Amino acid sequence: MDNAAINGKKIAAGKAVEYIKNGMTVGLGTGSTAYWAIQNIGEKVKAGLSVRAVATSIQSEELARQLQIPIIPFSEVDRLDVTIDGADEVDPQLNLIKGGGGALLREKIVAAATKFYIIIVDESKLVRQLGHFPLPVEVAPFAWELTERRLAALGGNPKMRLAEGKPYLTDNQHYILDCSFGSIADPALLHRQVSDITGVMEDGFFIGMADIVVAGSPSGETRILKKGE
Repeated sequence: MDNAAINGKKIAAGKAVEYIKNGMTVGLGTGSTAYWAIQNIGEKVKAGLSVRAVATSIQSEELARQLQIPIIPFSEVDRLDVTIDGADEVDPQLNLIKGGGGALLREKIVAAATKFYIIIVDESKLVRQLGHFPLPVEVAPFAWELTERRLAALGGNPKMRLAEGKPYLTDNQHYILDCSFGSIADPALLHRQVSDITGVMEDGFFIGMADIVVAGSPSGETRILKKGE
């Protein structure tokens, strides 16, 4: 990852964390951008901020604990005040493709329980149309080959995500098939078609879920994009 992208992520993360106030219950995202948000939250906790947090992955939970951010089990949560997470692509309607970090199912569960959902990206992730980044689809390992064929029939050209030569396993012990649909004219329709396939646990489309997107540029500027604007 180049320095420009890293700087954009850091800047966006710093701006997004300003929305977190004392007493909030916070969702912690997963991935290279969410990493910087968790670091920022850890600094604020060290300085006296009082929050409780739920993490979307084992990796993020471990980082939060290292930074002394209080982690609570999801069983204690009804609604989260704010969640900060990254995205692989963002279109002008704030529809997202997520899952490059492998935590899409947990991320969507947390997003659905969140009052104010903030996405942070470097500006290169803003696109006119979703689809250049392959759509991650989390699938059950049982009969995954059948699921793969159904995704292929939709035009997804699915590829098994690998780790050290073996199928990558999510924190939920599922596989991920990365699907290259090309430019996606109707993300909501394709999301429904993919979700209807038996064996699909979740896909990386986050349709209409983001309240704001904070995009950081290497020059230090941020753009805040709001739902419906």
